[in-house]
Amino acid sequence: MVRLLNPASIWDRLDTVPRAGDGRTTELVGALTCDTPAPFEVRRFHPLPEAITTLFSIDTQLSSTGKGPGGAERGIEVDQTNHSVIVGERVVVKWLTPPAPLPQPAPGMFAHLTSVGFTATATPYASVSRRAADGSEVLLALVTAYLPGAVDGWEWCVDEAVSGGTSFAAGLGVLAADLHAAMATPSATFPDPVRHADAVRETEGPWSIRAGEALEEALALTGGEDGEWLAGHAGVLRAELATLAAVGATPLIRIHGDLHVGQILRWRDGYAVIDFDGNPTVTGADPFQPAARDLAQLTTSLEHVGQVAIRRRDADPEAIAGWAATTRAALESAYRDRLAERGHAALLDRSLSRPFEIEQECRELVYAARHLPRWRYAPMGVLRSRYR
Repeated sequence: MVRLLNPASIWDRLDTVPRAGDGRTTELVGALTCDTPAPFEVRRFHPLPEAITTLFSIDTQLSSTGKGPGGAERGIEVDQTNHSVIVGERVVVKWLTPPAPLPQPAPGMFAHLTSVGFTATATPYASVSRRAADGSEVLLALVTAYLPGAVDGWEWCVDEAVSGGTSFAAGLGVLAADLHAAMATPSATFPDPVRHADAVRETEGPWSIRAGEALEEALALTGGEDGEWLAGHAGVLRAELATLAAVGATPLIRIHGDLHVGQILRWRDGYAVIDFDGNPTVTGADPFQPAARDLAQLTTSLEHVGQVAIRRRDADPEAIAGWAATTRAALESAYRDRLAERGHAALLDRSLSRPFEIEQECRELVYAARHLPRWRYAPMGVLRSRYR
């Protein structure tokens, strides 16, 4: 095993979250090639490639300037919730801010997807956690491969909207279907990956109640003209969400939980879905959900892309409306076809799509109100276009 000159030093200096340039993230990557001292724990998914481990040979000297083997550390500016650092243009370390109590979705998802051979993501290398004296554990960091030339979906997809490009949509549908098929495949981590709605909703409660609560919260938090419009349409929105109460047994899997275009990178070798941390606007939901919930969020995010193109790039609203309709249809069609091809057509209950889309827009309004007020125009633009 390749060893650092002083592999234990980093573990003594994780009392605060490392920042790009302070050298600690580089040291952590090197320490992954060594034994891990208590109370820290490293869960490994894929071995670090030799091209990475050779950077951390016995001759490696890490400087305090953030210059590590293979080049300097640098941050990812678009990472809003957590803090990601790229090391040597080979590895990305996402530091959770603040550290998150375990269990968290990502480590289990990484282990499962690795086991079933799903590769359309940034290769997961490890998760790093720390155990307290009382036995509780917090997740500190996730370590994945760096994807050369990767561009965030809120950039490349907006470019597509402005140019009128639609050919990408089928590829996203295939990617989402492959992800869901992988999640429905048994593994040592998730030996029973498919369940049914009736067994889960006994503990979670009807989805119509959860969706209705999202609407009521959106109504309470959305002010001004947007709030007036929302209140004026509350009746029809409630009626749409109420249809969730009549849904019968439908297959459930562990879904991505926050599947929008911003989680899909376009990189040198194609597309990759990232960030398996779950939906930041939802707490207490059962991990087993209908595949339609992911699909609904992904398709509505195409409409959000259109709103961004109108607001920030002066795109023509009528042209964008046509673009959004075309890309949605292409994505959904490719998704259904791919699921059927993989033998999992039953995973998609299409009756859930419309109410889940409405619920998602309510959650976008809640997110805007609580975290990013300037974002409110996007979900409001989508809702106004649907209920003219």
